[in-house]
Amino acid sequence: MWSLFLYAPSPLAAALSVAGATGLGTIALYEFRGGNQAYSKFVRAGARLMLPSRAGMLMFYSPALVSALASLAVPGAIEGARERLLCAAFTANLIKRVLEVLFLHQYSGSMPLGMALLGSSFYLFAVAMIYLQRLNRGLPEPAVNLLYPGVLVFAVGNTGNFYHHLLLSRLRAGGSDKEYKIPRGGMFELVACPHYLFEIFTFFGFAMISQTVFALVVAVVSAVFLAGRSSATRKWYASKFEEFPARVKALVPYVW
Repeated sequence: MWSLFLYAPSPLAAALSVAGATGLGTIALYEFRGGNQAYSKFVRAGARLMLPSRAGMLMFYSPALVSALASLAVPGAIEGARERLLCAAFTANLIKRVLEVLFLHQYSGSMPLGMALLGSSFYLFAVAMIYLQRLNRGLPEPAVNLLYPGVLVFAVGNTGNFYHHLLLSRLRAGGSDKEYKIPRGGMFELVACPHYLFEIFTFFGFAMISQTVFALVVAVVSAVFLAGRSSATRKWYASKFEEFPARVKALVPYVW
């Protein structure tokens, strides 16, 4: 079973995979069932320690980016095409996210410090896939090599995610308009959160490049979380805007 698509996990990788599936999976299922994490449209009043949303989102991504870049400076940490491509893809994604936070997204609110720390913890956990990849050295390669298809899936996901983030940013062009609007253009005509759909592609691209149980757990947990987020976002738009199109699904065009 392992040898077809995945490397057999080491004891450390297996333990971290179980921890991720349990801890992060619980959070993802909570989100999927409607217990929305407190950022963006779903910030709740009452938290004592709040950060500007831009600062909070930088906390999501910056520590993981530093960790990913550090792997390039550690002798022997990255070897071979698979490890290099995984590191390059994950690092490129985090650089994109940080640049979007700094220069693209328009923020108007705040988020709890605890939410920023939780998001940062997730990305720090996820970036461990770069370091865990070295544990596969010397092991038999999976029978089906998903490395280069994974690079393609990652590229499609990252590009689609950026494009729809760009469309969202244009809803508040100039930064003076703080009101939410119905997004238009691209796949927003079909689903409420195409940026989340493409983010799921990005994480499964990582999993295909890596071909490890750990990376697959991260991808599945992310997909469950973002599916829940998409469902809640669609319901939010429908409750706020009478003209929100009924044909627009939450995440999967024409299906859900």
